[in-house]
Order: sequence, then structure tokens, then C-alpha cells
Amino acid sequence: MKRFTSLLAFAALTLGAAAFAAAQANDSAKPAPDAAATGLSRDDVKKVLDAHPELILDVLRNNKKDFFEIVQQAAQEERGRQQREQQEAEAKDIDEHIKNPYLPAITKKSHARGNAKAKYTLVEYSDFQCPYCSRGYQTVETLRKKYGNDMREVFKNKPLPMHPQAMPAASWFEAARLQSQDKAWAFHDKLFQNQDKLGEPFYRETAKDLGLDADKLAKDAASQDVKDAIAADIKEAEGFKFEGTPGFLLNGVPIRGAYPVEHFDEIIQKLQAAKGAK
Repeated sequence: MKRFTSLLAFAALTLGAAAFAAAQANDSAKPAPDAAATGLSRDDVKKVLDAHPELILDVLRNNKKDFFEIVQQAAQEERGRQQREQQEAEAKDIDEHIKNPYLPAITKKSHARGNAKAKYTLVEYSDFQCPYCSRGYQTVETLRKKYGNDMREVFKNKPLPMHPQAMPAASWFEAARLQSQDKAWAFHDKLFQNQDKLGEPFYRETAKDLGLDADKLAKDAASQDVKDAIAADIKEAEGFKFEGTPGFLLNGVPIRGAYPVEHFDEIIQKLQAAKGAK
């Protein structure tokens, strides 16, 4: 943003210089010289424009099309620069964590499904009400089908304060695990598949459909053990610098956002190449 503002200021200064040069022209019938032709320095022009900002406004009014094109070009260049920087930073981050992966806590109490000895472990930090997490859920489902026994999924809660049903949904999900890990996963799937229905009536209905004790679920959802489990997930996610959701660790390599399947495939290819190089 700072760089973009500087580009706009430069554009305004350039047009302002033209305005000042035009004002200094002795013969209005002749083309107005630019600042360099009049021997004016950049500082000279800036001083005059600081004293007479109306000159810039006059130029902008009289050169709307030119200024708009400058702004558009500056914005496009800035977006391109930011995108390149982001891609370079992500590539560097991936390479760094292939060498030094993050190590999330995975215990017998963790929400895990798939082959415990799978080549790839995908840990997901997610919010049941987040629309991007719904997209992430679909991506994970595609990856699980694609890699089969080579991929294990581990789910961790990261409910965001802006989503009023995120914490209740996470609490009911955690409570479901206390009754059945398999049914908790089915509960997890139903939550993501029905984000527009989230609320206690839906949680109770889903619990009954899955053969869970809804009253016990409601009681356990409010328990300290469930609150502590969710807090531990959030703390871990923040320790790995996940701010929004979803966030993933693919064999310890962070993926920050709802990226498409192809992005995960590329990281898997890098993990395979790194393993082959050892």
C-alpha cells in the first residue's frame, strides 16, 4: 500500500509539474515546456505545488483520462509485485519447512482418520462456520480419495470469534468424540455439509440421526475438558502462525488458506523429491 501511494503521488507530481510549467510559459500558443526544460528541479516544483495545491487539482480535472490510466497501470503493477512477493515467500516457506517441518501434537485423543502409517499426514486447523473452510473440507475429501492409504487426516479446531456458531459447533464435535470417534467424524462431515443450518436444533437432530446421546452431548459440550481441548488446538495453531482459517500442515509443511488440490499435489511432489535426494 505504501508503494502504491508513492506511485500515485509521483503521478500527481508529474502532472503537477506539467501544470506549473504550463503556468510559467510566456506564450500560451506554444507547447508548455516540462520542468526539466525550464531548469526547475523536482524540489522547486514540489515547493510551488505545496504552496499551490490547486494546480494539481486543475491538472487532474483537465487530464482525467491520463491520470486514470496512470492509476490503473500503477495498481496493476502493484498487484503483480505483491503477487510475486507472496509466491516467492510461500515457496521459500515450503522449502524451509520441508527441511524443518512443524511438529503438531498427535495423540490417541486426536481426531485422526486414515492409515496411521501413511506417507502423508494432513493436519487441518478449521472453523465449522467459515466458508473457506467448507472449501478446504472439499479439498481434503478429494485428497483422501486420491491418495487413499497414503494419506491420514487429522482435524483440529480453530473457531474464529467472528463466527457465532463456530465455537458451539466445535464443542459439540469434541463432545461427540467422547461417545464415538467414528460418529464424531460423521458429525464433522455433516457440519461442513450443512453450514447454513448450524445451531443447537441441528446439532441435536444430527446427533440423534447418528445414534448419539444428544442430551449427554449437550452437557459434555459445555464441559471444561472440551473447552480445554479446543483451547489447546487454537494455541497450537497460533504457535504455527496460523491467523485465519483454514490452515494445514502437510507433513509439517504449512499451507495458509483454502488452496486447490493442485497446490497440495505440488508440495507432495517436493516432499517426494526431498526424500529421494536423501
